[in-house]
Amino acid sequence: MFKRRRPAIQVKTAEQLELMRGAGLLVGRTLEVLREAVRPGITTLDLDRIAERHIRDHGGVPSFKGYHGFTGTICASINEEIVHGIPDRGKVLRDGDVISIDCGAIVEGWHGDAAITVPVGEITAELRRLLEVTETSLWRGLAAGRAGARLTDMSHAIEAHIRSEGAYGIVEGYGGHGIGTEMHMDPLIPNHGEPGHGPVLEPGMCFAVEPMVNLGTKDTVELDDGWTVVTLDGRSSAHFEHTFAVTPEGPRVMTALDEGREWFTKLGVEAYATASGKSPAAGGN
Repeated sequence: MFKRRRPAIQVKTAEQLELMRGAGLLVGRTLEVLREAVRPGITTLDLDRIAERHIRDHGGVPSFKGYHGFTGTICASINEEIVHGIPDRGKVLRDGDVISIDCGAIVEGWHGDAAITVPVGEITAELRRLLEVTETSLWRGLAAGRAGARLTDMSHAIEAHIRSEGAYGIVEGYGGHGIGTEMHMDPLIPNHGEPGHGPVLEPGMCFAVEPMVNLGTKDTVELDDGWTVVTLDGRSSAHFEHTFAVTPEGPRVMTALDEGREWFTKLGVEAYATASGKSPAAGGN
């Protein structure tokens, strides 16, 4: 009997990581432009057009547009929509909504991928807490992405934080992934599980980590459009994502403008952006 081989994980050189940083910065800056654009009355198609224009004007190509027939530059998922919402002129944001915006860009053949969930106007304390828990779980997962760790150490860190904060539904069947010369590469990174399993993380490996957390149960259903995934119970969901590289100094968050300095400092984690002599190198817009 043959042993099942683990999927190969692409390892980047230092020069290739700098190219990936360029793609990551473009994604991060595009998401900041979109964050500022979110308001009651704007449509998800309006946001999509803003994203495409910003990416192309800054030398990138949208990763999502045309991917397996997807029509948008971003995935725009409102309230009970978890991921893969298709931008549409009929989807108008209203005060009290939350919207997940997932964005990808290609620069010189390399991919960046990240997502934020943004409040629309004033949201409830329950929703605000959901966003805080989900975003913090992302950074806990990123902090676990150190050279020598195992893949599921990230999964466990995400789950442990969410479980410690309440009875939230952690979405299964969707998760993070490898990234580099393609947007989706091996391996899949679940947002739950026991630590100590999977491949050993090595410098030069890059991953997109993306927890998806529901106010209610973990159960989901895909709509008839073949893309949009929603909560089965109709309660709201949140989704955050960053692309990061494993480095000898710790995780380097390619899609964060400061490479993770603020969050890792807050968590007391030594990382690329907080190591002595390292600069965020965010540059200007």
